[in-house]
Amino acid sequence: MTNSPVNDPRQQALAQWVAHHAPDISHAVTLESLGGDAGFRRYFRFQQPSRWLAVDAPPATEDSRQFIAIADLIKSLGLSSPAIQAADPEHGFLLVEDMGDELLFRALNNTNADHYYKLAIDTLLRLQQCPDNPALIPRYDRALLRRELDIFSEWFATALLGHNLGAQERDLLDKVFHQLEDSSLNQPQGFVHRDYHSRNLIVRNDGQLGIIDFQGALWGAVTYDLVSLLRDCYLRWPAGKVNEWALYYRARALELQQIADVSEEEFIRWFDWMGLQRHIKVLGIFARLHLRDNKPGYLRDLPLVMRYTLEIANKYPELHPFADWFMRSLLPRAEAQPWYFDYQTAGDRP
Repeated sequence: MTNSPVNDPRQQALAQWVAHHAPDISHAVTLESLGGDAGFRRYFRFQQPSRWLAVDAPPATEDSRQFIAIADLIKSLGLSSPAIQAADPEHGFLLVEDMGDELLFRALNNTNADHYYKLAIDTLLRLQQCPDNPALIPRYDRALLRRELDIFSEWFATALLGHNLGAQERDLLDKVFHQLEDSSLNQPQGFVHRDYHSRNLIVRNDGQLGIIDFQGALWGAVTYDLVSLLRDCYLRWPAGKVNEWALYYRARALELQQIADVSEEEFIRWFDWMGLQRHIKVLGIFARLHLRDNKPGYLRDLPLVMRYTLEIANKYPELHPFADWFMRSLLPRAEAQPWYFDYQTAGDRP
């Protein structure tokens, strides 16, 4: 593992660490982020074929100890997560299994979507069978839900669109955010991967799904990962199919006795409102990735996230004030941005 850039001391240190812990791997690596990682974790693939990836996970921002523990937990459930050959959590270096490039995002098409989404839902239900362990898995509590929603106000509305929120607008957002928090906290709670979508699931040779990027797992609303999967920020499916798959989860969860009996209407409300919380947050995160982290590629996905946000906000009368405000105050500013295209067609297939 040589030829590390002179101006990248962490990559050099990682190269030395890998050479010590895996002396049979001595060839150079090239940087390749699996699935467009939005965090600070970096993956290095070896130039010659290898079943391992070298990972730089800066300890200031990435919790490698939790990553290792969650990987073990996933395996204990009979599911597939990357094997770990070596790890130095103190310095943030890992050598993990290379699960390949066959992301679900790339494998999906109109013919196989039903099969793969039901497989992903069954995999999620198995993942949600893990026991609660507060020492390992933090609570997705009201304070954290609010911190996430505030990213929208700071980074999307203000920093990206240049809209300074007035007192009445902040009161409106506070009321809507509180409603979304209540919905999340009043649902059944369980394991939350936090980024369970088509770019973090890998189709394996045995036909099963490998699970990656589970760092930062939490204990929260059971619909969070479901809506991450079905209202994917990078991939849109017809509303009728999304509803069908969401109710497939409900039926299976009831059958497995993983949730108490709940009507289809109430379950879809949980699903919709959890998705709105997530998509409001993601608008802020994608703006922050561009403005703070110099990752402009996420801007192209903003119109689809706006579409999800406005579709759900317009669906429920309690959320109409938020939808009206967004359309009146933010949409004209978004339309003036170079990344914008008609949100009403975002994600549509040719």
